Amino acid sequence: MAVWTLGINHTTAPLDLRGRFAFAMDQIAPTLHTMRTDLGSVLAPHSEAVPLEAALISTCNRTEIYLAHDANTHPSSADAFVQPTLQWMAKLGGVSTADLGAHSYTLQNNLAARHAFRVASGLDSMVLGEPQILGQMKDAVRMASEAGALGATLNQLFQRSFSVAKEVRSTTEIGAHSISMAAAAVRLAGQLFEDIKDTKVLFVGAGEMIELCATHFAAKQPKYMAIANRTLERGEKLASRFGAESIRLADLPNRLHEFDAVVSCTASTLPIIGLGAVERALKQRKHRPMFMVDLAVPRDIEIEVKELSDVYLYTVDDLASVVQTGQANRQAAVAEAETIIDAGVQSFMHWLDQRNPNTGSVSLIQQINAQTDNWREHELARARKLLAKGASVDEVLEALSKGITQKMLHGTFAELHAGDTASREHTAQVVQKLFLRKER
Repeated sequence: MAVWTLGINHTTAPLDLRGRFAFAMDQIAPTLHTMRTDLGSVLAPHSEAVPLEAALISTCNRTEIYLAHDANTHPSSADAFVQPTLQWMAKLGGVSTADLGAHSYTLQNNLAARHAFRVASGLDSMVLGEPQILGQMKDAVRMASEAGALGATLNQLFQRSFSVAKEVRSTTEIGAHSISMAAAAVRLAGQLFEDIKDTKVLFVGAGEMIELCATHFAAKQPKYMAIANRTLERGEKLASRFGAESIRLADLPNRLHEFDAVVSCTASTLPIIGLGAVERALKQRKHRPMFMVDLAVPRDIEIEVKELSDVYLYTVDDLASVVQTGQANRQAAVAEAETIIDAGVQSFMHWLDQRNPNTGSVSLIQQINAQTDNWREHELARARKLLAKGASVDEVLEALSKGITQKMLHGTFAELHAGDTASREHTAQVVQKLFLRKER
């Protein structure tokens, strides 16, 4: 089997391009089905081929496709099918293959494994050491498994990723003092407003990121908080935790002017806060400044809003410089984490090699099985002839057992008598390990 990864992330692609490849949880299963059908016909066109394995990770900062396929059926496929995969993904996002290729990365086997381990450990995140990505990866693996797209190879890759991530977090300081997106948003708000206690804060959405942001803002005790969500019941449930008001998303345009700070992160595929709504809100506020944070990919707030003179709008990419604060203090922890990851990659590649019937011990095992089958068939044929001639069952069984053991041990006895003293001693040690384990 061969493993490879095709992806875009916050270091290779701008926000608007990443937004074209953002998938909600309910979109992952059908996308995986289409992916395996379309790419599988290229990677594994023969019925006897091992089915294509696939997983899809989609977060605010990255979209990555992980694939595993039968390298023996198609030994050059990891190189030969990069272009078809790029074309498939580009068509899905409505962009040209050239544009996507310029902002994407393709990794194979050990590099793909290393990347997965680094992502799970928080080393490839905008926030170094952030823990949310591990949960997002686990969700992606669960969705792939439920969709029937996850085979033994990718399952092994991801389970080892989770194990490595656990070791990294438990034995290094990689996550110490990390600044999350939520904490960064509060920090920026604190730079704009003299005292957050005097502000009114609106949260749009009710997912994990909004919950984190609400937690950080609530710690600063703002004057008033509200949560707007498409599903009122879910919004009310989250609002009750923070003593906030729950409002309908449809009422947002008429109430936007009430809030000094707006933090939005929904799964909407189109902006839900437009330029016109913000302009009307500013007019009603008599142009008192508004602090806005758009953590959604694709955008929740129209990009033109950033041009308004009384609005301070930040996106996930704009927060990058804030969340990098303090990373220099964790470089030693990064080195320790990379060492753990190196060991994990070597272990995974060893496991992958063991599954390749054309390499290493697997090939030898197949040859041994073929040889012993030949011996067995030969002795069975000889035993049937003896029975046909009228030999007793005991006589035939005795001959059968001796014939098989003699064939199995002939080569061993020959090697024990061949070569110089040193080679015979080495052979004797190997033979003892193989045949005399109980006596050791």
